[in-house]
Parts: sequence; C-alpha cells; structure tokens
Amino acid sequence: MELDLDRPNIEDYLPTDSIHEPLGKLRLRDLLDISPTLREAGGAIVDDSFTRCFKSNPPEPWNWNVYLFPLWCLGVVVRYGILFPVRVLILTLGWIIFLSCYIPVHWLLKGHDKLKKRIERALVELICSFFVASWTGVVNYHGPRPCARPKQVFVANHTSMIDFIILEQMTAFAVIMQKHPGWVGLIQSTILESVGCIWFNRSEAKDREIVSRKLREHVEGADNNPLLIFPEGTCVNNNYTVMFKKGAFELGSTVCPIAIKYNKIFVDAFWNSKKHSFTTHLLQLMTSWAVVCDVWYLEPQNMKPGETPIEFAERVRGIISARAGIKMVPWDGFLKYSRPSPKLKEVKQQAFAESVLRRLEDK
Repeated sequence: MELDLDRPNIEDYLPTDSIHEPLGKLRLRDLLDISPTLREAGGAIVDDSFTRCFKSNPPEPWNWNVYLFPLWCLGVVVRYGILFPVRVLILTLGWIIFLSCYIPVHWLLKGHDKLKKRIERALVELICSFFVASWTGVVNYHGPRPCARPKQVFVANHTSMIDFIILEQMTAFAVIMQKHPGWVGLIQSTILESVGCIWFNRSEAKDREIVSRKLREHVEGADNNPLLIFPEGTCVNNNYTVMFKKGAFELGSTVCPIAIKYNKIFVDAFWNSKKHSFTTHLLQLMTSWAVVCDVWYLEPQNMKPGETPIEFAERVRGIISARAGIKMVPWDGFLKYSRPSPKLKEVKQQAFAESVLRRLEDK
C-alpha cells in the first residue's frame, strides 16, 4: 500500500468529457483499463515517479522585487566574499594537520598494526570533521553512537557522497563505494584504504563476486571497522527511497538502519552525479549558508523466520523512510545508469498480450 501512494491517478489528468461520454464511443478510460501495463505507461507519461527521484528541485525565487533584491545581493557578497574564503582556509588547515600526522603514522608504525589503525581511524574522523566545518555543517545525531561488533552491518539512505563524510566524522566506518576518478579516487586508494573501505566498478560484472566475498570476510572480522552500506546504490534526492539491493541483507548479520534527512532551507545537498562533478558539488556546499541535517541511528533489525532477503530489505527501507519522512517508490536505482533488461521487457509484453487475449475472448 505504501508503494502505491506515489502512483499517479490517471483520472485526475483526464478531462471530464472523456470520462462521461455516451455509450458506444471508445473512451480513454476504457483504453487504459485494458491492462495494468497501459495504465502504468500512461502514468509514466503524465507523472514520471522514477525521474522525480533524481531531480534537484530549484528553490522558488524570492528576491525579484525592489525590497528583497538588495538583501539577496548582500547575501551573495557575504557567502562568496567572506564565508567562502574562510571555509577554504579551514579546509586547507585541516588537510595540513591531517597529512602532517597521517604520513608519519602510516610509514613509521608499520610494525604496530593495532596502534596504527587506531590513530588512522581518529585522523580520518578528524579530516571529515574539517570537511563538515567547511560547509558550516549543523548535524543533529539521534540515538546511540555506533560501535564495532562482529556480524553487524549499517545501512543508510543515500543523497550524496557527503553522507559518508557526515557519518564518518562520528564513527570510522568502512564503506562500500563506487570507485571514482580524479582526486576522489586518489583519496579512496590511499587514505580510505586504512579504514578498510571496499571499492567496486559498476561496469565490471566480476566485481560483484569479489565485493560479495570481501563483505562476508569483513563482517566476520572482530577487529574491523563497522561496515556501512548504501543499499540504494545511487544518490536519490532525499524525497524518495528507491529499492534496496539485497546484498547487505543476505549476510546473516544484524542490520542497523541509519536515516539521514537534509533540511533544504539553506542548500539542497543532493548530488546529481550525471550533471555535476563532486568538486562542483563541494563548491556549491561551500558557497551556501549552511548544510543542516538530522541523522537517526535506529534500532537494529534481524531477519525474521521465513523472511527472504528481499522482504528484509524492504522492511528496513520502510523503517528508514518512515523515520526520515521520505516516500518509498518501487524502482531499481540502477535504471538511472542502464536500460531495463530484455527479460523485464519480455515479462511486461507477455502480461500485456495475455490481458488483451482475455479481453478478446470475453467479447
């Protein structure tokens, strides 16, 4: 029932005369009633709930009048002329402190693995705190702080790569993340390796088996950092949650949900990776007034008897969505990057053909 809440009602978009026409004429309503497939297609045309999951909603203009325009100009001067240089200075200072500590620790403590890991975790948390400070981040954490335990995995909804930074400043998570190019990829392959992060390439099919094996090995390790997974597999605009991948839910581990909700009054934290690079996204955050969000660490969940991993994933998604106040939609986030598989098309075609044949037989 929750999934149906976001489906459009086609009749709301039809003119009244198309619904109440004399008998004997073919009505659009009758045409849409031929099969659920046509009805879904009509709904996608008038109200595409998939595309809406990955759209940034621009704020409504408020400054185009004689009274408010001078205030808006003053705000631009403050944000770009004062706040932005100060934030760049804070981030630069953070990197200087981090690198001056991280490099000696990484090379000089090679024979003391436990001490080295403990210091590197603290330094990663420190640099993430500097990143949050460079956005004037106001983050409210609710619930007990996560701790490292075996057979436990944390899952969260995903809006931007800054989700990881916001969570990492409190707890040094090991995250499953897409391998990125440029300076982000350099940080992934050097600094974040120290906290046990696992990388994958979405275009490589063999990476799925490797990542699955590494997941199981990481969860079993008692000394490993807590494992964090974003099961949506892509960034969604914080108004919706798309289907969770089942990988995190078939490990036989306790799943700890984390709900993240951003307040868009100061800036929209959604990262549209198809339109903007992460550097552009960071500049947008650093030239805004502030990044405001709430993070809830929710009650751990275990798979119930007779429950499948997919059902378990949907139950956890419902818990996160209810807490963050966002809508659930029945879409696979990977459709953002690839076309539907031929098997899915064939299933829809078969269902449509059967419904048409039944109608013809009834006539």
